[in-house]
Amino acid sequence: MSILSHSPYVVAVTGATGKIGKAIAQQLAAKDYHVALLCRDESKSVIVMQEIIQQTGNQHVRFELVDVSRKRSIQDLAERWQGPLHVLINNAAITPRNRKETPEGIELQFATNVLGYFWMIETFTEILKRSAPARVVNVASYWAGNLDISDLEFNRRPYQNGKAYQQSKQADRMLTVAFAKRLSSHGITVNACHPGDVNSTLSNNLGFGGSATPDQGAETPVWAATSAIGGKVTGKYFEHKRETKCPFGKDEQMIEELYQICQAY
Repeated sequence: MSILSHSPYVVAVTGATGKIGKAIAQQLAAKDYHVALLCRDESKSVIVMQEIIQQTGNQHVRFELVDVSRKRSIQDLAERWQGPLHVLINNAAITPRNRKETPEGIELQFATNVLGYFWMIETFTEILKRSAPARVVNVASYWAGNLDISDLEFNRRPYQNGKAYQQSKQADRMLTVAFAKRLSSHGITVNACHPGDVNSTLSNNLGFGGSATPDQGAETPVWAATSAIGGKVTGKYFEHKRETKCPFGKDEQMIEELYQICQAY
């Protein structure tokens, strides 16, 4: 049984102009969800929105401009949000080859890939509570590790975009557990997943190609967002539509420390 039985359901997808993000949004629109594309670039957003509407026939597709690397931008989005939000899919991620910072002075990959997820969940918690049963899906990766909790922004270590990306995906999987613990009593599940390996700007910046199509890459995030199990379990990590043991979800002390660090930004 899908949560679509309670249609219309509203889903928001960050990074929806990227290859995987667009495929996620299009597959959800094809299932008759009301879909909000959360993007930075207005011109790209218009094109993607129009293409999804044309491909699916679903007129309930819109875009909202937001820069998830900036907390104020996310807060502005939440303040102007109208109506419910039943599913939040955190998907936006970047892999700049050189170390860059946001205008607030935060290392850009950490700000986007980690704090963006954190701020989106934290800022939209009240809206998700009012919309419950609701769920959050964090698009993470099996390519995760190298987290140095004392140097999350690569101020001490030499910046390497691959290492920074691995760290960010480990952090996403850990924060999934932290939020699942906090939100389960409010009817909100929080799960993470690995999408397929898609040839994209992100993977190319890391020096990889990718054998999966965008639609294949979107399958597991969409499944986590719509399947019955995604509304029953929380704090889990999935690959290929199957729960996979996550070693990063076991260290409760480090998970809590990471959560507190992120909350302080």
